[in-house]
Amino acid sequence: MTTTGAVQEDVAVPGRKTRLRVLAGTLLRDPWAVAAAVVIVVFVLCAVFADALTGITGNDPYTYHQELLDDRGQPIGFGGGISADHWFGVEPLTGRDLFSIVVYGARISLFVGISATVLAVLLGTIVGVTSGFFGGWYDRVASRVVDVMFGFPTLVFLIALMAVIPSDVPRLPFIALIIALFTWPGISRIVRGQALALRERNFVVASRAMGARPWRIALAQVLPNVATTIVVVASIIIPAMIATEAALSFLGVGVTPPTPSWGRTISEAILWVRTSPMYLVFPAAALFLVTLAFNVFGDSLRDALDPRSRR
Repeated sequence: MTTTGAVQEDVAVPGRKTRLRVLAGTLLRDPWAVAAAVVIVVFVLCAVFADALTGITGNDPYTYHQELLDDRGQPIGFGGGISADHWFGVEPLTGRDLFSIVVYGARISLFVGISATVLAVLLGTIVGVTSGFFGGWYDRVASRVVDVMFGFPTLVFLIALMAVIPSDVPRLPFIALIIALFTWPGISRIVRGQALALRERNFVVASRAMGARPWRIALAQVLPNVATTIVVVASIIIPAMIATEAALSFLGVGVTPPTPSWGRTISEAILWVRTSPMYLVFPAAALFLVTLAFNVFGDSLRDALDPRSRR
Protein backbone atom coordinates (compact mmCIF):
# COMPACT_ATOMS: atom_id res chain seq x y z
CA MET A 1 0.00 0.00 0.00
CA THR A 2 2.81 2.38 0.84
CA THR A 3 4.57 1.68 -2.43
CA THR A 4 1.40 2.25 -4.45
CA GLY A 5 0.68 5.47 -2.67
CA ALA A 6 4.19 6.73 -3.24
CA VAL A 7 3.93 6.00 -6.94
CA GLN A 8 0.58 7.75 -7.18
CA GLU A 9 1.92 10.75 -5.31
CA ASP A 10 4.96 10.93 -7.58
CA VAL A 11 2.81 10.90 -10.70
CA ALA A 12 0.43 13.51 -9.35
CA VAL A 13 3.08 16.10 -8.48
CA PRO A 14 2.29 19.21 -10.56
CA GLY A 15 5.02 20.62 -12.74
CA ARG A 16 6.87 17.32 -12.96
CA LYS A 17 8.90 17.31 -16.15
CA THR A 18 8.04 14.57 -18.57
CA ARG A 19 10.76 12.63 -20.31
CA LEU A 20 10.02 14.45 -23.54
CA ARG A 21 10.43 17.84 -21.88
CA VAL A 22 13.70 16.75 -20.32
CA LEU A 23 14.94 15.58 -23.73
CA ALA A 24 13.89 18.85 -25.37
CA GLY A 25 15.58 20.87 -22.65
CA THR A 26 18.81 18.89 -23.04
CA LEU A 27 18.84 19.41 -26.79
CA LEU A 28 18.06 23.12 -26.48
CA ARG A 29 21.07 23.57 -24.22
CA ASP A 30 23.29 22.04 -26.89
CA PRO A 31 24.16 24.76 -29.46
CA TRP A 32 25.28 22.18 -32.02
CA ALA A 33 21.97 20.34 -31.77
CA VAL A 34 20.03 23.58 -32.16
CA ALA A 35 22.09 24.63 -35.19
CA ALA A 36 21.68 21.20 -36.79
CA ALA A 37 17.94 21.24 -36.15
CA VAL A 38 17.63 24.69 -37.75
CA VAL A 39 19.47 23.49 -40.86
CA ILE A 40 17.27 20.39 -41.10
CA VAL A 41 14.10 22.46 -40.71
CA VAL A 42 15.26 24.89 -43.40
CA PHE A 43 15.86 22.07 -45.88
CA VAL A 44 12.56 20.40 -45.02
CA LEU A 45 10.73 23.68 -45.59
CA CYS A 46 12.57 24.12 -48.90
CA ALA A 47 11.47 20.66 -49.96
CA VAL A 48 7.86 21.16 -48.91
CA PHE A 49 7.49 24.68 -50.33
CA ALA A 50 9.74 24.27 -53.37
CA ASP A 51 7.03 25.54 -55.72
CA ALA A 52 6.47 28.69 -53.68
CA LEU A 53 10.19 29.40 -53.28
CA THR A 54 10.96 29.07 -56.96
CA GLY A 55 7.84 31.06 -57.75
CA ILE A 56 9.43 34.10 -56.06
CA THR A 57 12.00 34.32 -58.83
CA GLY A 58 9.58 33.07 -61.48
CA ASN A 59 11.78 30.12 -62.41
CA ASP A 60 11.55 26.35 -62.39
CA PRO A 61 14.19 23.64 -62.86
CA TYR A 62 12.88 22.59 -66.28
CA THR A 63 12.91 25.84 -68.29
CA TYR A 64 15.91 26.55 -70.51
CA HIS A 65 17.34 30.08 -70.65
CA GLN A 66 19.63 30.01 -73.66
CA GLU A 67 19.72 33.81 -73.72
CA LEU A 68 21.75 33.73 -70.50
CA LEU A 69 24.57 31.72 -72.11
CA ASP A 70 27.41 32.78 -74.36
CA ASP A 71 28.39 31.07 -77.59
CA ARG A 72 30.41 28.47 -75.63
CA GLY A 73 27.43 27.51 -73.47
CA GLN A 74 28.78 29.21 -70.34
CA PRO A 75 26.65 31.50 -68.14
CA ILE A 76 27.04 35.20 -68.76
CA GLY A 77 27.85 37.39 -65.77
CA PHE A 78 29.35 37.08 -62.32
CA GLY A 79 29.38 33.75 -60.45
CA GLY A 80 27.84 31.71 -63.22
CA GLY A 81 25.03 34.14 -64.01
CA ILE A 82 24.01 35.13 -60.48
CA SER A 83 21.38 37.87 -60.61
CA ALA A 84 18.18 39.05 -58.94
CA ASP A 85 16.23 36.51 -60.98
CA HIS A 86 18.73 33.67 -60.67
CA TRP A 87 20.07 33.63 -57.10
CA PHE A 88 22.51 30.75 -57.65
CA GLY A 89 23.17 31.44 -61.30
CA VAL A 90 22.24 29.14 -64.18
CA GLU A 91 23.35 25.77 -65.46
CA PRO A 92 25.88 25.67 -68.32
CA LEU A 93 24.65 24.47 -71.74
CA THR A 94 20.96 24.61 -70.74
CA GLY A 95 20.66 27.81 -68.70
CA ARG A 96 18.31 26.19 -66.18
CA ASP A 97 17.98 28.06 -62.89
CA LEU A 98 20.41 26.54 -60.38
CA PHE A 99 18.49 27.73 -57.31
CA SER A 100 15.43 25.83 -58.51
CA ILE A 101 17.54 22.73 -59.16
CA VAL A 102 18.97 22.83 -55.63
CA VAL A 103 15.58 23.43 -54.00
CA TYR A 104 13.80 20.69 -55.93
CA GLY A 105 16.79 18.42 -55.35
CA ALA A 106 16.18 18.79 -51.61
CA ARG A 107 12.72 17.32 -52.14
CA ILE A 108 14.18 14.28 -53.90
CA SER A 109 16.98 13.72 -51.37
CA LEU A 110 14.81 14.12 -48.27
CA PHE A 111 12.04 11.93 -49.69
CA VAL A 112 14.47 9.11 -50.40
CA GLY A 113 16.34 9.60 -47.11
CA ILE A 114 13.28 9.63 -44.87
CA SER A 115 11.18 7.03 -46.69
CA ALA A 116 14.08 4.58 -47.03
CA THR A 117 14.90 5.07 -43.35
CA VAL A 118 11.30 4.39 -42.32
CA LEU A 119 11.19 1.19 -44.38
CA ALA A 120 14.59 -0.01 -43.16
CA VAL A 121 13.83 0.77 -39.50
CA LEU A 122 10.43 -0.93 -39.70
CA LEU A 123 11.81 -4.13 -41.22
CA GLY A 124 14.97 -4.15 -39.09
CA THR A 125 13.00 -3.58 -35.89
CA ILE A 126 10.52 -6.37 -36.62
CA VAL A 127 13.23 -8.90 -37.43
CA GLY A 128 15.55 -7.75 -34.64
CA VAL A 129 12.98 -7.76 -31.84
CA THR A 130 11.38 -11.07 -32.81
CA SER A 131 14.66 -12.92 -33.42
CA GLY A 132 16.30 -11.59 -30.27
CA PHE A 133 13.31 -12.21 -28.02
CA PHE A 134 12.03 -15.55 -29.31
CA GLY A 135 15.40 -17.07 -30.25
CA GLY A 136 15.48 -20.71 -31.37
CA TRP A 137 15.41 -21.75 -35.02
CA TYR A 138 13.86 -18.44 -36.06
CA ASP A 139 16.79 -16.52 -34.61
CA ARG A 140 19.29 -18.80 -36.35
CA VAL A 141 17.57 -18.39 -39.73
CA ALA A 142 17.22 -14.60 -39.34
CA SER A 143 20.86 -14.28 -38.30
CA ARG A 144 22.02 -16.23 -41.36
CA VAL A 145 19.89 -14.04 -43.63
CA VAL A 146 21.45 -10.96 -42.09
CA ASP A 147 24.93 -12.44 -42.57
CA VAL A 148 24.18 -13.13 -46.23
CA MET A 149 22.91 -9.56 -46.72
CA PHE A 150 26.11 -8.20 -45.17
CA GLY A 151 28.10 -10.20 -47.70
CA PHE A 152 26.62 -8.40 -50.71
CA PRO A 153 28.59 -5.52 -52.24
CA THR A 154 25.85 -2.99 -51.62
CA LEU A 155 26.73 -0.29 -54.14
CA VAL A 156 27.31 -2.77 -56.95
CA PHE A 157 23.95 -4.43 -56.39
CA LEU A 158 22.20 -1.08 -56.10
CA ILE A 159 23.62 -0.04 -59.46
CA ALA A 160 22.69 -3.38 -61.04
CA LEU A 161 19.13 -3.35 -59.70
CA MET A 162 18.53 0.25 -60.72
CA ALA A 163 19.89 -0.44 -64.20
CA VAL A 164 17.26 -3.10 -64.93
CA ILE A 165 14.29 -0.90 -63.97
CA PRO A 166 12.45 0.23 -67.14
CA SER A 167 12.83 3.92 -67.90
CA ASP A 168 9.06 4.47 -68.02
CA VAL A 169 8.61 3.27 -64.43
CA PRO A 170 8.80 5.90 -61.63
CA ARG A 171 12.25 5.35 -60.18
CA LEU A 172 11.99 7.31 -56.95
CA PRO A 173 9.95 4.72 -54.95
CA PHE A 174 12.21 1.96 -56.23
CA ILE A 175 15.31 3.83 -55.13
CA ALA A 176 13.93 4.18 -51.59
CA LEU A 177 12.82 0.53 -51.50
CA ILE A 178 16.10 -0.88 -52.80
CA ILE A 179 18.23 1.24 -50.47
CA ALA A 180 16.07 0.15 -47.52
CA LEU A 181 16.43 -3.53 -48.44
CA PHE A 182 20.20 -3.24 -48.16
CA THR A 183 20.12 -1.19 -44.93
CA TRP A 184 17.74 -3.08 -42.62
CA PRO A 185 20.23 -5.87 -41.68
CA GLY A 186 22.44 -3.43 -39.77
CA ILE A 187 19.45 -2.12 -37.85
CA SER A 188 18.26 -5.65 -37.17
CA ARG A 189 21.64 -6.62 -35.73
CA ILE A 190 21.59 -3.66 -33.31
CA VAL A 191 17.98 -4.22 -32.21
CA ARG A 192 18.55 -7.95 -31.81
CA GLY A 193 21.38 -7.31 -29.37
CA GLN A 194 19.13 -5.08 -27.30
CA ALA A 195 16.32 -7.65 -27.33
CA LEU A 196 18.70 -10.44 -26.24
CA ALA A 197 19.70 -8.40 -23.20
CA LEU A 198 16.14 -7.36 -22.35
CA ARG A 199 14.63 -10.84 -22.43
CA GLU A 200 16.73 -11.79 -19.40
CA ARG A 201 15.72 -8.74 -17.36
CA ASN A 202 13.65 -9.24 -14.23
CA PHE A 203 10.52 -7.51 -15.49
CA VAL A 204 10.40 -9.79 -18.55
CA VAL A 205 11.01 -12.91 -16.47
CA ALA A 206 8.28 -11.81 -14.05
CA SER A 207 5.84 -11.27 -16.92
CA ARG A 208 6.55 -14.77 -18.19
CA ALA A 209 6.01 -16.20 -14.72
CA MET A 210 2.67 -14.42 -14.48
CA GLY A 211 1.53 -16.07 -17.71
CA ALA A 212 1.76 -13.13 -20.10
CA ARG A 213 1.77 -14.11 -23.75
CA PRO A 214 5.16 -13.87 -25.49
CA TRP A 215 3.86 -11.52 -28.19
CA ARG A 216 2.41 -9.21 -25.56
CA ILE A 217 5.73 -9.12 -23.71
CA ALA A 218 7.59 -8.40 -26.95
CA LEU A 219 5.27 -5.56 -27.94
CA ALA A 220 4.50 -4.05 -24.55
CA GLN A 221 7.86 -4.41 -22.76
CA VAL A 222 10.72 -5.21 -25.12
CA LEU A 223 9.80 -2.90 -28.00
CA PRO A 224 9.34 0.25 -25.85
CA ASN A 225 12.73 -0.35 -24.24
CA VAL A 226 14.52 -0.47 -27.60
CA ALA A 227 12.66 2.58 -28.93
CA THR A 228 15.45 4.92 -27.83
CA THR A 229 18.03 2.93 -29.77
CA ILE A 230 15.77 2.85 -32.82
CA VAL A 231 15.28 6.63 -32.78
CA VAL A 232 19.01 7.29 -32.52
CA VAL A 233 19.87 4.81 -35.28
CA ALA A 234 17.19 6.30 -37.55
CA SER A 235 18.52 9.84 -37.09
CA ILE A 236 22.03 8.67 -37.94
CA ILE A 237 21.24 6.60 -41.04
CA ILE A 238 19.13 9.28 -42.75
CA PRO A 239 22.24 11.09 -44.04
CA ALA A 240 23.63 7.75 -45.22
CA MET A 241 20.44 7.21 -47.22
CA ILE A 242 20.68 10.70 -48.72
CA ALA A 243 24.32 10.12 -49.63
CA THR A 244 23.46 6.78 -51.24
CA GLU A 245 20.80 8.37 -53.43
CA ALA A 246 23.26 11.08 -54.40
CA ALA A 247 25.85 8.43 -55.26
CA LEU A 248 23.38 6.57 -57.49
CA SER A 249 22.43 9.78 -59.28
CA PHE A 250 26.11 10.71 -59.56
CA LEU A 251 26.74 7.40 -61.34
CA GLY A 252 23.77 7.94 -63.65
CA VAL A 253 21.39 5.28 -62.25
CA GLY A 254 19.32 7.49 -59.95
CA VAL A 255 16.27 9.54 -60.85
CA THR A 256 15.73 10.05 -64.55
CA PRO A 257 16.57 13.42 -66.13
CA PRO A 258 15.45 16.15 -66.10
CA THR A 259 14.27 15.51 -62.53
CA PRO A 260 16.57 17.61 -60.30
CA SER A 261 19.03 15.64 -58.21
CA TRP A 262 22.02 16.85 -56.22
CA GLY A 263 24.09 13.83 -57.17
CA ARG A 264 23.58 14.16 -60.91
CA THR A 265 24.08 17.93 -60.76
CA ILE A 266 27.41 17.42 -58.97
CA SER A 267 28.41 14.83 -61.56
CA GLU A 268 27.67 17.21 -64.42
CA ALA A 269 29.25 20.18 -62.62
CA ILE A 270 32.63 18.43 -62.34
CA LEU A 271 33.11 18.96 -66.08
CA TRP A 272 32.64 22.72 -65.59
CA VAL A 273 34.51 23.19 -62.32
CA ARG A 274 37.27 25.31 -63.92
CA THR A 275 35.07 27.56 -66.04
CA SER A 276 31.90 27.71 -63.87
CA PRO A 277 32.80 26.63 -60.31
CA MET A 278 29.57 27.89 -58.73
CA TYR A 279 27.71 25.19 -60.63
CA LEU A 280 29.46 22.68 -58.36
CA VAL A 281 29.56 24.74 -55.16
CA PHE A 282 25.84 25.17 -54.50
CA PRO A 283 24.56 21.56 -54.90
CA ALA A 284 27.66 20.19 -53.16
CA ALA A 285 27.18 22.64 -50.27
CA ALA A 286 23.52 21.63 -49.95
CA LEU A 287 24.41 17.93 -49.82
CA PHE A 288 27.20 18.59 -47.33
CA LEU A 289 25.07 20.73 -45.03
CA VAL A 290 22.09 18.40 -44.85
CA THR A 291 24.19 15.28 -44.20
CA LEU A 292 26.31 17.10 -41.62
CA ALA A 293 23.20 18.45 -39.87
CA PHE A 294 21.59 15.01 -39.57
CA ASN A 295 24.84 13.49 -38.29
CA VAL A 296 25.35 16.21 -35.68
CA PHE A 297 21.72 16.05 -34.55
CA GLY A 298 21.89 12.26 -34.34
CA ASP A 299 24.98 12.43 -32.13
CA SER A 300 23.35 15.04 -29.89
CA LEU A 301 20.18 12.98 -29.66
CA ARG A 302 22.20 9.91 -28.69
CA ASP A 303 23.96 11.85 -25.94
CA ALA A 304 20.69 13.29 -24.65
CA LEU A 305 18.97 9.90 -24.53
CA ASP A 306 21.95 8.07 -23.03
CA PRO A 307 23.51 10.07 -20.17
CA ARG A 308 26.31 7.47 -19.91
CA SER A 309 27.67 8.63 -23.29
CA ARG A 310 28.10 12.24 -22.10
CA ARG A 311 31.60 13.33 -21.26
